[in-house]
This record gives sequence, structure tokens and C-alpha cells, in this order.
Amino acid sequence: MNEQNLEYLNKQIKFTGFGEAHQDELKQQLQKQLPDFTIFHQQDFGKDNTVAMLQFKKSAESDMYFFNRYELLTKNAQQPEGLKQTFYLNNKEDNITLKEGYNLLNGRSVHKELTSKEGEKYNAWLQLDFKLTDKNGNFEVKKFHQNYGYDLAQTLAKHHIKELLNETDKTKLMDSLNRGNRQSVTLQQEGKEQKIFIEASPQFKSLNMYDGNLKRINAQRMNEKQGEGQSINAAGKKESIKAGKGEDDVEIPKQAQKKSRKKSQGIS
Repeated sequence: MNEQNLEYLNKQIKFTGFGEAHQDELKQQLQKQLPDFTIFHQQDFGKDNTVAMLQFKKSAESDMYFFNRYELLTKNAQQPEGLKQTFYLNNKEDNITLKEGYNLLNGRSVHKELTSKEGEKYNAWLQLDFKLTDKNGNFEVKKFHQNYGYDLAQTLAKHHIKELLNETDKTKLMDSLNRGNRQSVTLQQEGKEQKIFIEASPQFKSLNMYDGNLKRINAQRMNEKQGEGQSINAAGKKESIKAGKGEDDVEIPKQAQKKSRKKSQGIS
């Protein structure tokens, strides 16, 4: 068994979001020297369940193994039969992590630094298109390039969010939204504070907003309501807020749900 290969694969598994619990199993599998093998990973996010199949393949020229891809299935109350997607890995740092994959399968967008075929780095928001699949049954990936014009910081600034007043909190919020998370924030409005949840919506250059019960809030109406009042900035001075525009997020269509029921039988 190649010890350096074992160490590298353990790090790759960890940084792709699957933790360190598979080290013994990985070592045992490498010792068998099989042409390929699969490791299963189960993890819950709140009430949502995910199962991933991590797929490894041995090189034809050496004793090296490669973690090429993982297939992710996510199930929840809205998707009891589950939706699945295969995410391919490379030796760069732009791989989709477990949490990012989970977010993508829930219709949210993830911001990544990608590498073009020419080797040039660029930034883009990724989102699954649940209306289109490729020849392997994977949902097509929509990319909103950095030139598309979605600026998350400017979009957040349209709303009176308390966490934006502190640079540390603002950075944490931005990082979380870039990973595709639905993030809790404090909305300051008419002298009152309200806890809401937000997601990045690059396609519509907006935010998806939800109340404390995760019921959808109309972002445009929220902007208009904020525009009627005044806010307190970090220095304690009053300033007017201009109303912005918002759009609904992309919902997972029923046809995608039906399609996934036939394809998700491989994972229970």
C-alpha cells in the first residue's frame, strides 16, 4: 500500500467535507488492491438526509488510487424520493464540497473559483437546472460568470441587515452565502428587529428571503417597505433607504421530482 497515497486521499476526503471518520475503512480498501471501490457517507442537515457514494479508482500505471467523484442523494419532506447528482473531483481547489452539493440539490446557488480549459481562474455562481439533464442523468449546471453582474455585497447593502454593521459578521455572512447556505440574519425595520433567513439569488441579482417559519417573503415588497422608513447606520445617524428589486428563486419542479424517483433507487 502506498502510504503517501493514503495520506493524500484522507486529506482530500476531509477537505471535500466528508470528515475523518473513513480513515480506517479507506486504509483497508487500499490494502485489498482492488481496481475500484466505494465508501458510503451518511449525514443529516437538520431534518434533511444525505447519502454519498465516494468512488475510488486505481491507476492503470501504478499503485495510486484516485478519488474521482461522489454521487450525492438528498431527501427531505418535500423530496421524499430524493434528488441525486454526481459531482466530479480534480486535484485543484475548486471541487464541490458535501455541503455545497447539498445546497445545490436544494435549489440554491454556490460561488466558486473555477479554472477554464486554458488554465485561467475565474469566479462564477453555480446552480442546478432541474429542467435539463445530461446523458448521464445529471442535472445541467448553470453558471453565472463574474461578468454577469451579480454583486452580493451590493445586493445585501440594499437591505437593513444588522450583521452588515460589523466587518467580522459581514465577512462570515458573505462566506456562508457564497457556500450556498440559507443564512439567518437580523433585519432592522421601523425601529424593530426581525429574524429572517436569506439566500443568494444570482440569476435574478437578488436575495431569496424567508421568515422565521421559512415562509417566503417577497423581497421587492420588503425593499419598498424599508424605503418608506429610515434606518440607523453604524454611526447612529439616520439615513434613507432606496427601494431595490427582487425576484423569486428557482423552485425544484415536479418533473424533476418524478425524474429523480426513477434514478434514485441505487441509494436507500
